[in-house]
Amino acid sequence: MKNFDFALLGTRAVQYRLVIMLVAVAVFGGLSLDDFLTVNTLQSVLDRATVVGFLALGLTPVLIAGQIDLSIGSMMSMAGITTIFMQPVIGNVPAAAAGVAVGVLIGAINALMVVVFKINSLVATLATLLIFASLALLLTNSYPLSSDDPIFGLPLTADFLWILTPRSAIFLIAAVLMFVWLKLTPTGRNLYAVGSDAAAATSSGINANGYIAASFVLSGFFAGLAGMMQSLSTAAGSPVAGAVMLIPAITAVVIGGTRLEGGRGSSLATLGGVLALGALTTALEYNGVPSYTQAIYTGLLLILLISLDRIVSGHGGASSRAQRSVRVAPRNTPLPRRTA
Repeated sequence: MKNFDFALLGTRAVQYRLVIMLVAVAVFGGLSLDDFLTVNTLQSVLDRATVVGFLALGLTPVLIAGQIDLSIGSMMSMAGITTIFMQPVIGNVPAAAAGVAVGVLIGAINALMVVVFKINSLVATLATLLIFASLALLLTNSYPLSSDDPIFGLPLTADFLWILTPRSAIFLIAAVLMFVWLKLTPTGRNLYAVGSDAAAATSSGINANGYIAASFVLSGFFAGLAGMMQSLSTAAGSPVAGAVMLIPAITAVVIGGTRLEGGRGSSLATLGGVLALGALTTALEYNGVPSYTQAIYTGLLLILLISLDRIVSGHGGASSRAQRSVRVAPRNTPLPRRTA
């Protein structure tokens, strides 16, 4: 016990936190509910987690780039009410495209403020969060908009390929495609370089500002996609639909191991984080835990994960600095002679 390395144990726990959480949720749900570990529950978790999943996917490249986007919830709300509002005007499919386009437009506004006007992303996206959340309430007079064609979006949540629905299938495909882009293409690897050290990436010929701007536009695209699909699935455009989505999205990304400081992350890990959080939420709901209490658990989980990551990263950083100092001054290197 004297030689037991608790720091190493903590590092391993943080590295495999996604697996630990999935196993823990499965055990908790299986012991507390008879029908939790069934195909129907898995399908329900996948489908219900899709909206948060799209937001988390869009947030992943932003965090990898070392930035933050707090406006994803308001973008989702604006996309949803735009989709429903435009249905009788331009038709169902063009209205859906218009909803996604609104998300892309707001993402481009965020990119403009961060890259061109050099506003800190926390401040810039907090401003757009407030502006577009208020605008959504103003445009709808604080009431949800009802769809003129409530049947159109129902197939998005219908049974499809065993445990999937069409929208959860789209989410899984998007996660895989983002993984291929991030891990297997030069542009994806450049994004990691920008998040690790933007100045060093720029000096090596990478357009850091371009990658940061693209990550915000991509976040807007996925937030628009989430709002569009949610509004079509429920046949309503709610001005507050995205208000409670920010923290679960960030939590899912952090569960997957993406660092808030940038330079590390994976869309497949984000997918796992979304499923873990969705399974936990489902288990709590089936056990009669109120939604506001679930929010407490989500917040505590987020604090715990970030704290563990900081502690382990700090320990690793100290070890790395010690190793570098040894390499800088090896034993057999002669000391320079002193001159008069």
